[in-house]
Amino acid sequence: MIAINRTVIEGRVAGVDARYGHFTAMQVRDRRVRGLDLHLDRLEKANRELFGGELGRERLLGSIEAVLGADVRDASVRVYVLLEGESPLVIATARPPAGMAGPPWSVRSVVYQRFLPHIKHVGGFPQHHLRLRVGAEGYDEALLTTADGVISEGAITNVGCFDGETVVWPDAPMLRGITMALLERAMEREGVRQERRVLRAGDLPEYDAVFLTNSRGLVAVGRVDEVELKADPPAVRRLRELYESLPWDRI
Repeated sequence: MIAINRTVIEGRVAGVDARYGHFTAMQVRDRRVRGLDLHLDRLEKANRELFGGELGRERLLGSIEAVLGADVRDASVRVYVLLEGESPLVIATARPPAGMAGPPWSVRSVVYQRFLPHIKHVGGFPQHHLRLRVGAEGYDEALLTTADGVISEGAITNVGCFDGETVVWPDAPMLRGITMALLERAMEREGVRQERRVLRAGDLPEYDAVFLTNSRGLVAVGRVDEVELKADPPAVRRLRELYESLPWDRI
């Protein structure tokens, strides 16, 4: 019997195993990225843990440059690392740029925890399904909790709370998103206090602002489940100022 390990993409044999791998997602503007060093670090660390080897930053940057080509300056870019045979294969994709500007989002809490939450791994079917499910109920995002209601993260976001002086992040296993990490840097630089606390949905109305972050930016939360939240303009404005202060790195 012939051993078969074959994948065909648009008629081309690639041999990629798309079931097992990791990735990062970024917004490119004028061929610049916020937190480029953190994106590269994420890919390298995940690759060492999953595949036991190094990728090399030149290889990763070369893939980003190649997918942008000479003509694209603004885009949503993803860099995937999947197995081709026994070697990691770097795949980059580019789509139209996206953002999170707009009115506050609403979130629905659901009981679900990601496997290996510290890794941005492929196989996001559960999260996508949950977002579709809460979307059918009129919500923008799923808020992932443990069985006893402890918040960890959103399906595709990190969650933070702000009382005007201190930013509180969930004290739970999660993916530390790039935008979250960059905001932590900015807050430390600006002297904004930060801490981790065990948070439940019932705690969120206590805060002046609850917000979500991901590669597309930052957005306030206006409702959790059936409860309306405060959207204090000075608190939200301060968060947006911190976000807008984040520097851009040339690719």
